[in-house]
Amino acid sequence: MSSRPIRAALLSVYHKDRLAPLVQLLRQHGVTLYSTGGTQKFLEDEGAEVTAVEDLTGFPEVFGGRVKTLHPKVFGGILHRRHEDGDLAQAEQHGIPPIDLVVVDLYPFEETVASGAEEQDVIEKIDIGGISLLRAAAKNFRDVLVVSSRDQYAAVTELLTTKNGATDLEDRRHYAAAAFATTSHYDSEIFKYVSQDTAVAGAALRLSAQPATPLRYGENPHQAGTFYGDLSALFDQLHGKQLSYNNLVDVDAAVALMAEFSDGEPACAILKHTNACGVAQAATLRDSYVNALSCDPTSAFGGVIIVNKEVDAATAAELNQLFFEVLIAPGFAADALPVLQSKKNRILLLQKPVEFPKKQVKTLLNGIIEQDADRQTEAAADFRTVTQSAPTAEETEALVFAAKICKHTKSNTIVLARAGQLLASGVGQTSRVDALRQAIEKARAFGFDLHGCVMASDAFFPFPDCVEIAGAAGIRAVVQPGGSIKDADSVKACDELGMAMVLTGVRHFKH
Repeated sequence: MSSRPIRAALLSVYHKDRLAPLVQLLRQHGVTLYSTGGTQKFLEDEGAEVTAVEDLTGFPEVFGGRVKTLHPKVFGGILHRRHEDGDLAQAEQHGIPPIDLVVVDLYPFEETVASGAEEQDVIEKIDIGGISLLRAAAKNFRDVLVVSSRDQYAAVTELLTTKNGATDLEDRRHYAAAAFATTSHYDSEIFKYVSQDTAVAGAALRLSAQPATPLRYGENPHQAGTFYGDLSALFDQLHGKQLSYNNLVDVDAAVALMAEFSDGEPACAILKHTNACGVAQAATLRDSYVNALSCDPTSAFGGVIIVNKEVDAATAAELNQLFFEVLIAPGFAADALPVLQSKKNRILLLQKPVEFPKKQVKTLLNGIIEQDADRQTEAAADFRTVTQSAPTAEETEALVFAAKICKHTKSNTIVLARAGQLLASGVGQTSRVDALRQAIEKARAFGFDLHGCVMASDAFFPFPDCVEIAGAAGIRAVVQPGGSIKDADSVKACDELGMAMVLTGVRHFKH
């Protein structure tokens, strides 16, 4: 029989908010209520008559509440099959009443980990009875309805109101799937915590992210797209349309790049297709934006912009003259926000501090690859001068600036810069020579004089040709990781051209 009335329910929840309307509905339908501890008190305060689980089982809660529902009379009531005569006979023999509804939410394990709590406090938030109840009820969805989150209370109340206290098989299967999604995510988070810094023999990759946010489409309109994760933990969206798949990819690149400039002078970066087409630092945020825009105003059209300081009115006035998709900032002045909100679809994101994952994953072929996130950034102290001429203080500042941008640009890449301003970059080229020529051509196209500027490369130079081309263009200092068997040839070319070269020993490929 597909439709089943609810005659008995077990409620044991950590969060009691939003539960009252469902309790009142169950009371109206004369449902027998079983409960424990704090939930029992809540139900009784709502005027409900409640049977304590320990009265059902004949066994008290023990070990500080660690064991209270783990008993055959509870799990038998959930798991026995109503269509099996043998199960029904055993339930009657052992005095096991049927339980048709299980309402359980789990201890807040993730929230406790995120709070930085001591390990013992975290361990105590590993739910045992609750997750077992959810799995049991979800397994027997043919007969039992399971509610695994307070976010479901309103919908379940409406469902039971509409169907006069009963549910259909389709309803129960739907909520069973949601319960298994809850338990699998919960277990993944526990594994991630307990296994940190521990090698687990034969361990498989376990990934779980929620909630799921459907996107308008994926990379292209014919592709479906979904974002899994909590964007609200990172951003407050103050204005504009829903973020798209491509917006999110660009926003991710923008946030990663601006993390390199979180301290110090006001900084602005403009990105298009995950690559920076403008980056600058200056004494004011307005000047940093103007300088970033001058790098490539053509590519900046329709781009993603990120800054590291509160957007003031002067900066907002400049920004408002450009069509862009997204603006990300740690703050917006009260007189700046209305100016930026004048464009209906413009997305404004208030960025909040959050710790990013230490691992990166990507689907590939018929599997997934994982790597450590690239969290290394080279400072002047990491530079090793290998030429007769050392870079000046200003050139060193420019080299540090250029190297930060280079790290976040698609390989093969060459970045040309002065201290505090990107001049041009060659991105995603199959040849490093092509990347350099592209950068030189772009810089000249936008009126930049390259004499005295610096160059950064994401990987070593296999031949001295890039150095020779750069020297001819007026570039005076180079930063690169080194590691080629022909490094000496590039160093020699620099010496002959009067250029300075520093090595970092760290490659930053970005595919």
